[in-house]
Amino acid sequence: MLKAMEFTGFPLAALDFYDDLEVDNTRSFWDAHRAVWENAVREPMVALTGALADEFGPAKIFRPYRDLRYAARRGDTTPYKTHQGAFVAADPATGWYVEVAAPGVRVGAGFYDASGSRLAAIRAAIGDDHDGAELERILRGLERRGWTRSGDRVRTAPRGWPADHPRIDLLRHRSLAMGRSYGFDEVIHTAALLDRVRRDWRAARPFVEWLVRATDEVEAGALR
Repeated sequence: MLKAMEFTGFPLAALDFYDDLEVDNTRSFWDAHRAVWENAVREPMVALTGALADEFGPAKIFRPYRDLRYAARRGDTTPYKTHQGAFVAADPATGWYVEVAAPGVRVGAGFYDASGSRLAAIRAAIGDDHDGAELERILRGLERRGWTRSGDRVRTAPRGWPADHPRIDLLRHRSLAMGRSYGFDEVIHTAALLDRVRRDWRAARPFVEWLVRATDEVEAGALR
């Protein structure tokens, strides 16, 4: 187990590591540079998420290995992920995210998977005049702060929803996230990144809480 350490930023070696991994994504490269990943990537990520745990909860730090069961279908069987992500769950597949990769550091929040009743609950809340308008206000506020929206979407209106619904663009989402990139900003190499991530995760809290409320209604048997 890694010992607790104070977060001092992600060193330049973390970005260089992923730059090189994108060129040589092989086991031999990984084995030769594993210590760089441990020291420059994983340990700082453990320290960063550990410092945020009291406020947001414990993080899942993702494994560096890709799931090759499905990769072959896309024609990419490289064995290692070219980024290191960590996720703090507020609900199933819903919460906050932080990542370091060759392009720098970025943060995010939202839900990455919802099927069946949970997805129906989110869409019902989006379609509701009050709840849907609240979500729009939250997302506009994040966009003004420099966040951008992403997520998997169906091509047309979801079943049961009119194509001319005023929030049809949001209703089409099967996953929905807001993200913000720090890129190569010098802050990512310093302890000040901790405060930056904390500030942005706090800004995204209303979005995460909106999603939790929407899906909790299903589990309570109160879906409108």
